[in-house]
Amino acid sequence: MAAAASPIHPQFQAPLKAFSRGDGEVRFVRYLDSSWAGGGLKLRRGGGGLEVRASSSESGVAGVVSDAPTSRTPNSVKRHTVSVFVGDESGMINRIAGVFARRGYNIESLAVGLNKDKALFTIVVSGTDRVLQQVVAQLNKLVNVLKVEDLSKEPQVERELMLIKLNVGPDKRQEVMFLVNTFRAKIVDISEHSVTIEVTGDPGKIAAVQRNLNKFGIQEIARTGKIALRREKMGESAPFWRFSAASYPDLEEVVAPDALLRATNGSFSDSDQSSRGDVYPVEPYEGFLANRVLDAHWGVLDDDDSSGLRSHTLSILVNDTPGVLNIVTGVFSRRGYNIQSLAVGPAEKEGISRITTVVPGTDESIGKLVQQLYKLIDVHAVQDMTRLPFAERELMLIKVAVNSTARRDVLDIADIFRAKAVDVSDHTVTLQLTGDLDKMVALQRLLEPYGICEVARTGRVALIRESGVDTKYLREQSP
Repeated sequence: MAAAASPIHPQFQAPLKAFSRGDGEVRFVRYLDSSWAGGGLKLRRGGGGLEVRASSSESGVAGVVSDAPTSRTPNSVKRHTVSVFVGDESGMINRIAGVFARRGYNIESLAVGLNKDKALFTIVVSGTDRVLQQVVAQLNKLVNVLKVEDLSKEPQVERELMLIKLNVGPDKRQEVMFLVNTFRAKIVDISEHSVTIEVTGDPGKIAAVQRNLNKFGIQEIARTGKIALRREKMGESAPFWRFSAASYPDLEEVVAPDALLRATNGSFSDSDQSSRGDVYPVEPYEGFLANRVLDAHWGVLDDDDSSGLRSHTLSILVNDTPGVLNIVTGVFSRRGYNIQSLAVGPAEKEGISRITTVVPGTDESIGKLVQQLYKLIDVHAVQDMTRLPFAERELMLIKVAVNSTARRDVLDIADIFRAKAVDVSDHTVTLQLTGDLDKMVALQRLLEPYGICEVARTGRVALIRESGVDTKYLREQSP
């Protein structure tokens, strides 16, 4: 005769259910179901996951353990893309880098585009959601910070630019050219024993290119930080719908006359401004001409003036450790330099980063600045490339307001500049462009009449041309 099932001990009339509090600690609560009793082990899958019910006839213990998946804990570390829109002034980069350094964050990449009176930062860091929220709160407390956003959870167009110099002789050049064509890269310089390649894409593509070219022997790498723009939504709920509809009234059937009047006068209500701001908010301006959104050429001095002041391009190799960017930019800040552009990314060696920056100054003052940088422990090498032939590149994402008619004109202009459309909506087109400073300015000025919604730009990256062919700088040298 089968033994009768032992009753459940009164202490366990409500079996226990396991759950995670999110901080790694497991707690048990009463599972209010005392209808089951008996010996052995039973499994039951319910809406909360797999329930393991156990009962012992000897101890009278019954319980429930659930394998229900818990939500991602706020303490998990992940990569964040932070966009910071600030008023440009001397020392601003140092103050922003200092906020991350004090929290122990190591900035993986940073790109700064200069505006007439503003700067656009795109920063990539790894950390927890909780600590990043505290960093964002600290950034918002800085005097000249206008807007801070974490773009990691949004659909976005993300791009990065890399210049990579290979030690390649004539015997391996054909294989390199095959990989260049496969990844849609470009050759920007070639000499007897080296090839310099330009490649643009998302971070995954950049890593794949570097991994495939590593076998040829990488001599130097210069990378920009990642830049990103949100992918534009469709329809009237999109952030720039009002902007585009005011520029092209045929985008919507009925446009309120007062809305058009406010748009023409360059004034919007507070709610309109919040809906217009996306990655970088756009200032009101007259007639929807974007001559104040971004001027990539602002403050850059190409030719010597009477005092010998000009823009200098510096390449700095540093240790990839938390706080090193704050230390380096602190040298610039203490000497009163206003950094015109800055690009920070991994270098050719593991644990080393390359900082490419453009600063104004005379040859004498920049020479003293280089000596100060060499005194820093984390600095390995500093090179002023201004008087040398070098390949320079920048990357820009630009979102333009269009309708069905203007879209064709904008794409025709993009083809002339070899720009590429990377995102299209019913009222905007986002273009990707790589080139030197003058190319950026020329395209932007042609697109201004259509209405520029927003712009994201990296700083300049540069590598010395091994071929020595660069007439822009060689003409200054004596034969």
